[in-house]
Amino acid sequence: MEYRKLGSSDLDVSRVCLGSMTWGFQNNQNDADTQIEYAFDKGVNFIDTAELYAVPPTAETYGKTETIIGNWIANNREKRESFILASKIAGPGFDYIRKGSPITGKSVKLALDGSLKRLQTDYIDLYQLHWPNRQTAHFSKHWPNMISFSQTDTKAHTEQMQDILESLQECIAAGKIRHCGLSDDSPWGIQTYIELSKKYDLPRMVSIQNEFNLLHTKDWPYLIEQCIHEDIAYLPWSPMAGGMLSGKYIHGARPTGSRWSLQPQSGLFRDTKNGEQAVIALSDVAQRHGYTTAQLALAWCNSIDGVTSTIIGATTMDQLKENIAAFDKTINEEIANEIDSVLRNYPLPF
Repeated sequence: MEYRKLGSSDLDVSRVCLGSMTWGFQNNQNDADTQIEYAFDKGVNFIDTAELYAVPPTAETYGKTETIIGNWIANNREKRESFILASKIAGPGFDYIRKGSPITGKSVKLALDGSLKRLQTDYIDLYQLHWPNRQTAHFSKHWPNMISFSQTDTKAHTEQMQDILESLQECIAAGKIRHCGLSDDSPWGIQTYIELSKKYDLPRMVSIQNEFNLLHTKDWPYLIEQCIHEDIAYLPWSPMAGGMLSGKYIHGARPTGSRWSLQPQSGLFRDTKNGEQAVIALSDVAQRHGYTTAQLALAWCNSIDGVTSTIIGATTMDQLKENIAAFDKTINEEIANEIDSVLRNYPLPF
């Protein structure tokens, strides 16, 4: 297993980050325990979770993933300092989470204390803002004029961001978190936080996690270039495009128990004709080179300049083993050229 610095922090994280959002819905405590132990045995030292999880998010599953991880921590106290634990505060929009209110300095402290209690730990290594208070171009909202940026109150949002940073500073001083980061944000968000940190001597964001995969490359090159020059760790989430890049949903297939079989059609924004054709073409590339389609997708993500650690998830141990094994595989020039050809034919399929 290879390791990289988590941005400007002093933490070394594995190139694989173990995602956890299925724990508490598709997976139970025993499943999670087995996944954690296997991943750690393979050199993974980085786990990502969130107060929002399990997914699909509901009032009934809220906090269940953190609780499952906390149960594992309680039974393995001696291992707590050997791994990097990341969690996230939910942004606005869910009425059962702080009545759907925006992130504020006050809510940071409340949410953090809740996460610490569920996780049964005294500190979180990386505490992230799950999404901003303002609208951003994620979850297929990146098409022109889907969001009216000109209607954003820049001054108000900047003041909110300063309030959040001031609260995060207090949490760091109290020893409750070590570092802070972003999720589902943009270059403007990154830069504004950096400027506020410099101006007011506040904590610096050390990472950002956004969706990034062979079907969704919008962060390359502009956001990722910024991350490199500003020493911000880039952490791709959904490197499998919600499981689409496993190839299991081709021709309308919906395997029993799979995520797409559990979501309403309205939530399957990745399910497009061009997306399916891209997956078929990528599956052909993978087969020619002796990879599974999933391993091709993960190895490609790992090969991208600027990617620090890729967040993977699995509902079965076979999937987890396949996914972690992908990081021992390389994308040579021939494979890279074949992938590039597919990307040019299907540059942004959803």
